Amino acid sequence: MKTTIFLFHPAFAHSRVNAALVHNSPVEVRDLYQLYPTERIDVAAEQAALSAADRIVWQFPLYWYSGPGLMKKWLDQVLTPGWAYEGGTALQGKELLIATTMGGKLTDYQATGPQGHTVTEFLLPLTVTGEYVGMQVLPPFIVADTVNITEDQLAAAAQRYHQRLLIP
Repeated sequence: MKTTIFLFHPAFAHSRVNAALVHNSPVEVRDLYQLYPTERIDVAAEQAALSAADRIVWQFPLYWYSGPGLMKKWLDQVLTPGWAYEGGTALQGKELLIATTMGGKLTDYQATGPQGHTVTEFLLPLTVTGEYVGMQVLPPFIVADTVNITEDQLAAAAQRYHQRLLIP
């Protein structure tokens, strides 16, 4: 099974957590902000990368309850009618893992918590996108409280992530 991480982080060079997650990754990592610093996306290249993968990972920091801007632009331009939907079946049956990092504590993201919603609720547009194009959406991988994460906790999170990436 070929797994590819599509990494969307506008300040990856300054991200201790996302960097640790993909460091020594056992799978291919496509750093979209590095590939497209001017945000001119090569749609054919991205569709080819998606087509070559069996498991697709969308990894990003949760910013204002959503993904970074390039991620939305990428989804809009790459998941085209006739290719991904409306007769297109390029992603049909592929697995989708949504992997996100967030500064807030997971306990804050509960219906009764300060955020008033769960992380899963904030990820719903991406989940539904994956379902709409025929992907099998896996349970998300979430690293929370990144502001306070210790080196040991981060190493453990990276190990769990690598294990998730390799599960057949």
